[in-house]
Amino acid sequence: MSEAAEREPSVLIRRSGGLGHVRLNRPRALNALDLTMIRLIAAALDDWEHDPDVGIVLLDGAGERGLCAGGDVRGLYDQIVGGDAAATAAFFREEYALNARIAEYPKPVVVFADGITMGGGIGLAGHAAVRVVTDRSRLAMPETRIGFTPDVGGTWLLAHAPGRLGEYLALTGASMDAADAVAAGFADHLVRAEHLADLHDALLTRADPATPTELVLLFDETPEGSALAAQRPWIDDAFAAGTVPEIIDRLRARGEDAASATADLLGTLSPTALTVTLEAVRRARALPNLRAALEQEYGLVLWFATTQPDLREGIRAQLVDKDRNPSWRPATLDELPTDAAASAFAYTPPTALWD
Repeated sequence: MSEAAEREPSVLIRRSGGLGHVRLNRPRALNALDLTMIRLIAAALDDWEHDPDVGIVLLDGAGERGLCAGGDVRGLYDQIVGGDAAATAAFFREEYALNARIAEYPKPVVVFADGITMGGGIGLAGHAAVRVVTDRSRLAMPETRIGFTPDVGGTWLLAHAPGRLGEYLALTGASMDAADAVAAGFADHLVRAEHLADLHDALLTRADPATPTELVLLFDETPEGSALAAQRPWIDDAFAAGTVPEIIDRLRARGEDAASATADLLGTLSPTALTVTLEAVRRARALPNLRAALEQEYGLVLWFATTQPDLREGIRAQLVDKDRNPSWRPATLDELPTDAAASAFAYTPPTALWD
């Protein structure tokens, strides 16, 4: 990388005409979010909220590999190892405030979820007014793969997915293509990646039609059938079961190869993460709004970060030592205390999420 590129800010903020443009600019790190980036995005939204010349906000990512692969998980690991719970809480408070701000922003926020959009990237893209995916998009909430639980408002989106897709996506961390993301309610429109530059120009010039949704529809292509939606018969049956062991039993009883493979996958993941995540998605269905879901998630992520060994172990296995061989504690669902989920939801963070 050139010296000039090294000096570029991690978020590029531009205003052209009536378009405020925020571009995540860490392409070599798949635009993974750190606290500086969160603050830069929030500051731009603050500046533009009362600017009469800005009518639309566009959020996208530099490079062709993805909008955002997630939050700074390695930084989270360092905080956990270092016992810096205050820094962990501060990061999540500011990230969740940004997630809510995007959802509630008084001007339309358009997001190009092109390429990899996972974890913290879903927190940026999933709550926007106009959510665009492309033929290169891969969306997921893969937190259980590292002994964690979906956050950034992900449980709110998962809870409102059709049927039991929310439980399936939350527990497995499965990746969605564009058609799947639209079918599951994580995106609104499919635009081919080669047309994003033209769509950007249309948002900038705002010729008739003028609203961002109408402009996006000029480039929208109806997705081909969703493979995820086609699997709903076995997903809805198995993931309606009351507990994770019962879900696995139902998967084993099904005849589909995909159901059997899903049971095998669940058997490799953190029993604690699976159990808490299943309860989190189901409780989110009864919550009144995104802010309530974020508040629930905030307590859970701090419970994991400050009391549970599996998050530290999961990050170690996936991102630090990269041996892909985590040692979960407890190792099996049979060993998990019956009150594990209740303990997680009873946890009270030392600092409240919302002032």
